[in-house]
Amino acid sequence: MTLYDRLLALRRDPHSGEVLARGGDPEAHSILQRTDWVPVVRVHEHYHRLPTGLDTAEETRLATRTVARLRAVGYHVDCDDAFDTELREPHHLPLGAQILHLAERIRAATTTDDVADILTELTAAHDGILTAVAEVLVATAEFHDGLGEPSDPHTARRLRHLADEYLHVIRTDLSHSRDALADRRALHPSRRICTAEVPATERERSAVCACPPPPPPPPAVSAGLRR
Repeated sequence: MTLYDRLLALRRDPHSGEVLARGGDPEAHSILQRTDWVPVVRVHEHYHRLPTGLDTAEETRLATRTVARLRAVGYHVDCDDAFDTELREPHHLPLGAQILHLAERIRAATTTDDVADILTELTAAHDGILTAVAEVLVATAEFHDGLGEPSDPHTARRLRHLADEYLHVIRTDLSHSRDALADRRALHPSRRICTAEVPATERERSAVCACPPPPPPPPAVSAGLRR
């Protein structure tokens, strides 16, 4: 990550009058979205804006809160004087961070049982994560059903389609992988827990653990046939 990714600018655009945020990395963009900013993706630029319909006082409040949140986690924010603040608002880990922790556990897993247990959190029929995501999609569809705009019924149908078709495929395939790993009950051949112990039969006195040496590099590929 470069220093440039830690820089953001929050300013009122002199032409449109909108309050815009430019720069930052995905973590900064997540903080912006959690403070009600709307991402805008163009062919040659990517920035965030505040929601439409806000008065100046509300725009200032949200922009100032955003500066406090970004600076609290180490971002350098260049902003209008109206948005500047010495406050630092704590940034609590979002729900998605708990899901991300599952990926970290899988990367550290050494047995098929370990990964099967982790995947169960996603695929459990009654209270798994994917089941909960499906319920969120259906609930959002139900919300759009009575919202009143001409496009809302289409949005509701689309959300139900995502839950019934796309998410169902993901859940089915991942459940199959989970069940196969549960039956396999095997150690991963290239992952093992280092005990930092040296067996009495080890010939190399400088050895600090019993881990096997790394495999030799593959042979070099000849650029062509020799005559």
